[in-house]
Amino acid sequence: MYATNYHRASSLAEAESMIGAADDGKLLAGGQTLIPTMKQRLAAPSDVVDLRHVPELKGISVNGRTVKIGAGTTHAEVAGSSAIKSACPALAGLASHIGDPHVRHMGTIGGSIANNDPAADYPSAMMALGATIHTNRREIAADDFFTGMFETALDDGEIITAVSFDAPDSAAYQKFPNPASRYAMAGVFVARNGGSVRVGVTGAGSDGVYRASDMEAALSGNFSAEALDGIGVDASGMLSDIHGSAEYRAHLVKVMAKRAVAAAA
Repeated sequence: MYATNYHRASSLAEAESMIGAADDGKLLAGGQTLIPTMKQRLAAPSDVVDLRHVPELKGISVNGRTVKIGAGTTHAEVAGSSAIKSACPALAGLASHIGDPHVRHMGTIGGSIANNDPAADYPSAMMALGATIHTNRREIAADDFFTGMFETALDDGEIITAVSFDAPDSAAYQKFPNPASRYAMAGVFVARNGGSVRVGVTGAGSDGVYRASDMEAALSGNFSAEALDGIGVDASGMLSDIHGSAEYRAHLVKVMAKRAVAAAA
């Protein structure tokens, strides 16, 4: 690792000040991506600002149907929350299958969506749930937040503080995990509210997370796995690597989507 200056923020205001004063600073939420990247010398920030001890970024609240999760909340806390299990059990289930126990107890929901790894689980849930991303400066709809592989709408120095969404009538998440990393080779989150259905796909798209509009249209008229029988997934927009070809991932997207719909229904 290259030399870097470590800063431990105790408040959001302090974190803002620290990152604003850094020449080339990085925010540390859980460290599950940043630290390995620094160890491999693929990143060399002048300063690292640790957000793990900022109380404003922690906590889960459910008010009626409105769910709000602090950005510093760990995957394990989301998975184990009785409030989340009641309001949106699909999200608790998603969190329970991220990585391994160490990752789940260190990684955070804010860190995951800020990094926007193309195989991360949470982005698909944020898209399908129509979530709002709260920052220290504004609120951003999930549809506008994820802008491409490892890219988001965040500006320099902007810090995610929370995510919020309305609990769906029903939802489910299904993924085909890489057996080594547990990252999704294809993951599909389906959420239904009344006659409206949203489908978020992760792990497969060459440009990162996306909404499957053709599946949404089919499911809005008939919320059943069979409604997807006639839907094709274009392999030209899929990732292709040593773990699976574009055609394989296109097939997985449809299989995972049908499983998610069956689970939600």
